[in-house]
Amino acid sequence: MMATASTICAAAQQLLSRAECEDLLYHEAALLDDWQLDEWFALFAPGATYDVPQAGAADDISSAEALFYIADDYDRLRYRVERLKSPMAHSEWPRSDTARIIGNVRVLGVNEAGVQVRCTYVCYRSKNNVTDTFIGHCLYTLIGEPGAIRIASKRVMLDVNSLRPQGRVSIIL
Repeated sequence: MMATASTICAAAQQLLSRAECEDLLYHEAALLDDWQLDEWFALFAPGATYDVPQAGAADDISSAEALFYIADDYDRLRYRVERLKSPMAHSEWPRSDTARIIGNVRVLGVNEAGVQVRCTYVCYRSKNNVTDTFIGHCLYTLIGEPGAIRIASKRVMLDVNSLRPQGRVSIIL
């Protein structure tokens, strides 16, 4: 008997509780703060995407219609990780010190892509005696695999009017 989309969605929702999703997001934040970029990249499922639209953009904006700071597919994300680990990444060599706070984690629902999760974040970035603060929310699509939860997509929304005074996004948010 073939499973229907609603059966698959129900199974996915049972598979990933809010606490499990929350644990993954906390783990992801710790990996980024510890600059464990290979381990962070391993959280992504093949075919995953990582987006950072312009500051103040709507949640449903498309990179085909608007400028994004970052619009990476899986291969481009792998390249970003490799580049950030290299001394050739001048903006992040030596790397910034970061500290992330994740909160208000909510499971929004399930669709054919996976479990939809939203959280808020604050990311402090310190470098060269300057500390920048990035605030916003993230929209995730998570999928359960045997023994793991993987990120199918991550969209980082900057809940500010502009990138001033930061001026740029050189870290992974």
